[in-house]
Amino acid sequence: MYNDVGSRPGVPPNSIPSQPNPFGNAFNVAGSGLIRGGLGAYGGKILGSSSEYVQSNISRYFSDPQYYFQVNDHYVKNKLKVVLFPFLHRGHWTRITEPVGGRLSYKPPIYDINAPDLYIPLMAFGTYIILAGLSLGLRGNYSKFLDDAVFMSRFSPEALSLLFVKGLLGWFMQASLLKVTLLSLGCGEGPLLDIIAYAGYTFTGICLAVFGKIISGYAYYFLMPWTCLCMGVFLVKTMKRVLFAEVRSSDSSKHHYLLLFIALVQFPLFIWLGNITVNWLL
Repeated sequence: MYNDVGSRPGVPPNSIPSQPNPFGNAFNVAGSGLIRGGLGAYGGKILGSSSEYVQSNISRYFSDPQYYFQVNDHYVKNKLKVVLFPFLHRGHWTRITEPVGGRLSYKPPIYDINAPDLYIPLMAFGTYIILAGLSLGLRGNYSKFLDDAVFMSRFSPEALSLLFVKGLLGWFMQASLLKVTLLSLGCGEGPLLDIIAYAGYTFTGICLAVFGKIISGYAYYFLMPWTCLCMGVFLVKTMKRVLFAEVRSSDSSKHHYLLLFIALVQFPLFIWLGNITVNWLL
């Protein structure tokens, strides 16, 4: 009376075909799409904010390196006059601004004599190394060899490399002095390349003093104090009118003491860098 399905050969028991769920795939696809879209938007937001933060800090502290090399012959000539003869500069010491992209930006050196550049500091530093090597080559001792007096020069590649390190160390010390001065006044947000450029102008005066030392020792003793004094005046006027413009402090006496300290430090720094010897620590 009853049909015995399980006993039929070749037919598996309880083989009931499963019905497909039309909503399962749709939910899975929609869920994965929402997750991917949310993660993509969140990741893009994080990356976008990170890139904007990095770009803002780079432009804030380092500026654009190409900005510091926009110079011409007219600018270089006038800038050297300002650095070596700051008493003859009759114009203002503030930098010129212009609106760029809805905000104020400083004009490049080719249009502003008070703007810092890296062309003159780098050329002055290279000239300092060349003059230092020339000074070592011209100075030496006469030693007796086979009954003849032979001139033994002090120049050597090792001595020149040590003078190169000495110049870099002097540049670093000058830049550190300016940076620490700004930090002590609560204005540590100045572009780093600006400070490096202002510190690099030190080698313009040192080159003049070392060149005078090669020609005549008496000229060195006149040019060294003069270049120290001129560099001190240049840095004082520049720091006071340009870098201290954003300082909001009522303690003006502190400003004056720091400016005086910057000017006085130039004398031992110039004497140390102008002393061309084999021992670079002296």
